[in-house]
Amino acid sequence: MKATPSVVAHAHVSEHTRVRIGGAWIDAMTFDAAIHAITMLVERRRGGLVVTPNVDHLVKLEHDTALKAAYAMADLAFVDGTPLVWMSHLLATPLPERVSGSDLTLPLTRVASSRGWRVYLLGGAPGAASAAAERMRRECNATIVGVDTPDISVEGDVAADDSIVARILETRPDLIFVAFGSPKQERLSVRIRDRVSPAVLVCVGVSLSFVADHLRRAPPFVSRLGLEWLFRLVHEPRRLWRRYLVDDIGIAGILWRTMRMPLAQRVKKITSSAASHATAGER
Repeated sequence: MKATPSVVAHAHVSEHTRVRIGGAWIDAMTFDAAIHAITMLVERRRGGLVVTPNVDHLVKLEHDTALKAAYAMADLAFVDGTPLVWMSHLLATPLPERVSGSDLTLPLTRVASSRGWRVYLLGGAPGAASAAAERMRRECNATIVGVDTPDISVEGDVAADDSIVARILETRPDLIFVAFGSPKQERLSVRIRDRVSPAVLVCVGVSLSFVADHLRRAPPFVSRLGLEWLFRLVHEPRRLWRRYLVDDIGIAGILWRTMRMPLAQRVKKITSSAASHATAGER
């Protein structure tokens, strides 16, 4: 896990580049700038949604219209995965570094503690969210106001959404970590984001299991080599074999189609005042 960057307060993100890979627009920011951008989103007090696209997400975006709509509504999108960073260089639109949900979780929790934010954990494997909350309280002195692990469907359910929203509103959080995995977490987040505003939702996948030490993360050198997918496949073969060995092969076609697009359609400059929903109609 990365430590909270000491330069967050001085990061300059008034203008940055957003680049396209397949159906996703990704904010080209360093880790420090990403932390600062999320901090400003929370401090703005108008709500928001943060996603972290990886190869699997880009493949799903090709056929999942609800997931695509969620991505179109995201205020910030950071690249989760070294392979996508490499692809961005092949496309001549380089992303500076990987900024995964797992890397963001504890540093954002420390920022929340320092700024007096109220944090809510939504989702996670059985027992993971509670264990993660305990660690966040112990190590980060965070104010965890809610831990909720409902069983939700991919398609969603009005009654279930209403129940989740009611529990969130009771606790008045500023920051919500959403940990159901994709596409559940993004679909749910876009359905409830306006209803739980001004809270900001950050989609973090299996990160709560990592924080809780229920799952082992790949060593940093494995991630740098772009082999975190192989590390996870070895440790969770039943759950992940089809994703990595069958479905995600489709990224090759996505890369080729993106490469054939004019550069002007794959890069744009974003100012801080225009970042929210700036690309909703262009994804």
